[in-house]
Amino acid sequence: MFEVGFWELVLVFGIGLVVLGPERLPKVAAQLGNWAGQARRMARNLSSQIQAEIQPVESSLHSVNEAIRKDYSALRPEPGQPVQPAETATDDALPASKPDAKPGIDTKA
Repeated sequence: MFEVGFWELVLVFGIGLVVLGPERLPKVAAQLGNWAGQARRMARNLSSQIQAEIQPVESSLHSVNEAIRKDYSALRPEPGQPVQPAETATDDALPASKPDAKPGIDTKA
């Protein structure tokens, strides 16, 4: 992500030495190191929490995928058998509706 080379570090250290002085530079460097360590720990904790949340979802998706594969394999015809066309729905299969009923209005009142 950040491509910092040797000479860039030397330059930053030199500027820090001039600005902060030799007394405060080690304290500031230690504080920056502590902050960087805390940031790494927080990133690790966040990553492990996200993985803990995702893992059950992935396992349930995997089990659903396996169930779909089993159901689909049961629907496939045996090799060498012709594929049967799907039956079309008839009017008898549709629920009866009242011609005078308006959608969204309950007429049972």
